[in-house]
Amino acid sequence: MKDLHAIQSNIAPELEELHQKIGAALHSSNPLMGSVVEGYLKSKGKLIRPILVILTAKLLGEVTPKVISAAAAVEMLHNASLIHDDVVDESKLRRGRATINSVWDNHIAVLVGDFFVSSALQQAISTGDIRIVGSLANLGRLLSVGEIDQIYNARSHKLDEKAYFEVISRKTASLFVSCVEMGGYAVGADEKDIAPMRRFAELLGLCFQIKDDVFDYFSDEKIGKPTGNALREGKITLPLLYALTRREMPETQRMVELSAKEELSTEEINTLIEFAKSAGGIDYAYDTMTRLGAQALEMLEAFPASDHRQSLADILSFIIERDR
Repeated sequence: MKDLHAIQSNIAPELEELHQKIGAALHSSNPLMGSVVEGYLKSKGKLIRPILVILTAKLLGEVTPKVISAAAAVEMLHNASLIHDDVVDESKLRRGRATINSVWDNHIAVLVGDFFVSSALQQAISTGDIRIVGSLANLGRLLSVGEIDQIYNARSHKLDEKAYFEVISRKTASLFVSCVEMGGYAVGADEKDIAPMRRFAELLGLCFQIKDDVFDYFSDEKIGKPTGNALREGKITLPLLYALTRREMPETQRMVELSAKEELSTEEINTLIEFAKSAGGIDYAYDTMTRLGAQALEMLEAFPASDHRQSLADILSFIIERDR
């Protein structure tokens, strides 16, 4: 597996600037807000999104304070969405640490999430580039619509691979697209150079969500969510979607009927998970990631070979091969 730490080390000065920028942006005179934010920032995550902003800027130009502000904006908006998701999902853990809603309560978690959103907008505005502000605003809209689409599809039992990809394009891939878009805008890149990076980021984002969905079919405490969590919420993801198309298998029709139930027991969830595995759903998901990943690498070939281009390719490999 590609080493994300090596990629982070290559841009260590820029990431240090990012940490300082985010810390300053989230500073508050309120002791409670300060305590919650400080605790949250101790778990920095993989920083894949701001890394994409920085690497895109390096690929298409040079990193400036404007680039760091754009990276900070998208990272804070991303974290706001995670904080709000934890409230909605009633999650107790995030990255192996207790969530804000579990330590404090939902009221405080929502307010802290809103604080992150406002701080993200401030950072975008500080760049003085309306395109960066527009990209961030559009991102917030797509994230919300994607989540609503997913809820609608779950409630209407829409078993459609096309609908699945539309949802993950909005709720996940849009974030990665905004990263490279903002990185390109921040260095004044031409649209002809930003366009292939958008497509690269979209394909990368699709792979990211498919891999996350595969995790849901295996038990791993490191993930922070129980096996079958998506199915508990009525969400049918790619491995099971594919399995349910295997009409030649005698148990398929029963699995289709089972997946359409309003509520599933733990035993029923385990039955669907095992069916998805035995029907080749996991293999299909990996084959799909391999295909999309190859298309993403083709997009990078629009640019001359460089360390920055290789780092972007390495991030793609990391996302497909990661174990959590």
